[in-house]
Amino acid sequence: MYCDKKPDLKKAINFLDDISEYELSPNEKRCSKAQQIYEKYLLAESAEYISHVNGNQAVVIKEALHEKLAERDLFSACAELVIEFLSKEPFQDFLESYYFKRYLQWKLLEGQPVTKNTFRMYRVLGKGGFGEVCACQVRATGKMYACKKLEKKRIKKRNGEAMALNEKQILQKINSRFVVSLAYAFETKDALCLVLTIMNGGDLKFHIHNMGVPGFEEERAIFYAAEITLGLSNLHSERIVYRDLKPENILLDDNGHVRISDLGLAVEIPDGELIKGRVGTVGYMAPEVVKNEKYTFSPDWWGLGCLIYEMIEGKAPFRARKEKVKREEVDRRVKEDQETYSSKFSEDCRSICTQLLEKDPRKRLGCGEAGSKDVKQHIFFKNINFKRLQAGVLDPPFIPDPRAVYCKDVLDIEQFSTVKGVNLDPSDDTFYGKFNSGCVSIPWQNEMIETECYKELNIFGEDDAPTPDLLEDPPPAPQRSSFLDRLFRRRPRDAQS
Repeated sequence: MYCDKKPDLKKAINFLDDISEYELSPNEKRCSKAQQIYEKYLLAESAEYISHVNGNQAVVIKEALHEKLAERDLFSACAELVIEFLSKEPFQDFLESYYFKRYLQWKLLEGQPVTKNTFRMYRVLGKGGFGEVCACQVRATGKMYACKKLEKKRIKKRNGEAMALNEKQILQKINSRFVVSLAYAFETKDALCLVLTIMNGGDLKFHIHNMGVPGFEEERAIFYAAEITLGLSNLHSERIVYRDLKPENILLDDNGHVRISDLGLAVEIPDGELIKGRVGTVGYMAPEVVKNEKYTFSPDWWGLGCLIYEMIEGKAPFRARKEKVKREEVDRRVKEDQETYSSKFSEDCRSICTQLLEKDPRKRLGCGEAGSKDVKQHIFFKNINFKRLQAGVLDPPFIPDPRAVYCKDVLDIEQFSTVKGVNLDPSDDTFYGKFNSGCVSIPWQNEMIETECYKELNIFGEDDAPTPDLLEDPPPAPQRSSFLDRLFRRRPRDAQS
């Protein structure tokens, strides 16, 4: 809004917006889009000419267009120069403006305390390790979420404080379209509550095994695998290894996109270090985890291999569904046996599974220096435009029916028994204080925009003039007479008196 009022800054913002649109354009449209950007912003005679870009860059772009080479990062260097220009004097001027004061008002609203009264609670959706998950709605905006309740006594009985706080802190740190978002964290008398993205489409386990013939068509498996790859990439970029990739932890939203959920076993790896820990789910743990060896992100790429395999075959690679087999036997298969491939697997699909299910993590796909980039470049994903997928502009192959319930009947969800012999005391308050942090900035801001609260409340005066609450010296309010004056003021006598 600030830049829109200043022609030079408005041009710069429009230029950056057009570059973003160009980078998301399908391959066949990029050349024509690049030509339009060049002629509109980089020709000196144009009314929209951007003077902050140097001539050498414009020449490089012109030559690339002449040779029909519209690479996705063609304008990246130009964008960096424009951002550098905006970050200096224009940004300092913004900080002195009433638009910045309005921003601070929104931040004050964002920091308001969050309690159980912030929400309406609805039906139980399922259960987690420490309590149930139910649907909830923010009273002020109408936005629906899932509320994951962690019972305080159950946490204390299982010494789960570190695990609960770890999950909350990792969720708070991640802002990804492909990992469930934490919007609020608060406490009640009996529970700690994580308010998360609501995923009404069910989990992949239900879709793989309860919707007709087990497994998916390859096109659908490719789409989900690509979104999960981006989710893992987003986690790894924050030095977080997930460690529990399996179908029941991948959830579908209303539109058919998937997100990674349940980050209870995720852990942040210090830079340059390795970790160890035999955690995960039997049959999905990587060989190095089963052997209790040190690792970084390799278990997640193994998990992706297991997931792709199960989406195609309709069963996990090292354990048939509902097979009665001891844990030790499953672990032996993971360490020693080669998975088998049926006719359901195409050559490309078999290739990526074989490379992801490589028992030596040093040779496994995704475990080299390039990390997720190597996975994304595999021929299995040849028809996926990851830039467009990351931006959320690709259509999913399956859209859940809003009238269907893609999960067990609520009556089948086992009830938690009462926790006995555990008392909460003041020493627990320090832990609760770390957990009870209120709203998380980006999800809260997205909620304000999506529900149109921002549009409704962010009102300025005529021609975007500041409203009285934004003025340093607002005009004095009209003086109100006191209560006694109003009570005893003399009424004018009527004409007959």
